Amino acid sequence: MLCIAHRGARGHAPENTLAAITKALELGATCIEIDVYNVDGHLVVFHDDRLERTTNGSGYLQNQKFADLRKLDAGNGEIIPTLGEVLQTIDRSAAINIELKGSQTAAPVLRIVEQFRLLGWPNDLFLVSSFNHRELVESRRLDAHIKIGALTCSLPVNNAEFAERLNSFSVHSSMEFIDRAFVDDAKMRGLRVYVYTVNHPEDIEKMARLGVDGVFTDFPERVLSTVRPTVPNIGWF
Repeated sequence: MLCIAHRGARGHAPENTLAAITKALELGATCIEIDVYNVDGHLVVFHDDRLERTTNGSGYLQNQKFADLRKLDAGNGEIIPTLGEVLQTIDRSAAINIELKGSQTAAPVLRIVEQFRLLGWPNDLFLVSSFNHRELVESRRLDAHIKIGALTCSLPVNNAEFAERLNSFSVHSSMEFIDRAFVDDAKMRGLRVYVYTVNHPEDIEKMARLGVDGVFTDFPERVLSTVRPTVPNIGWF
């Protein structure tokens, strides 16, 4: 069961910052999830559509200028990083799940992915996911080799069929909407099953019993203390 650091190790450092990424790596996470918006021609790592919850700014993220966003405090003096800065920080020491937020994000994200492939990053380190399944279709159209993950916050009648139809590598489900039937159906379709957001030890153990392939967590050390492999692999397998 993969340990996927949710927005970095956000239980220890401000979410989606380089401090959170660095902490996740220090704790031993081999997979890291971040959120990316396309703002003012730049790919910024941020989760919400507004600034108030995690910065000292206000207003809608996508109404801002990049230069102004970089002046904000994203927590403990951290700045809002770019996707490129996050990838440079990880430096192939972990796999990355890039969640596409907003519209028109797929194309610029895949351009950055290709740049880092040329720098020696293998395909197995990249996974692109989204609740916006149109962006996943666009990702697949632009790059036949990119792994995509279909996000859902529901328990569909036909279980994981929607993800299979998208030609997904994985399906990402809320812990509130996961059961044995969904997991078994997804695996029958050849899909990996990753579940968010799993923080409590009893929930980590429950997900392990269900046989899910990975969990997103704010506290990587809790997952790793339960399921740490003898020789950790780095990548989406």
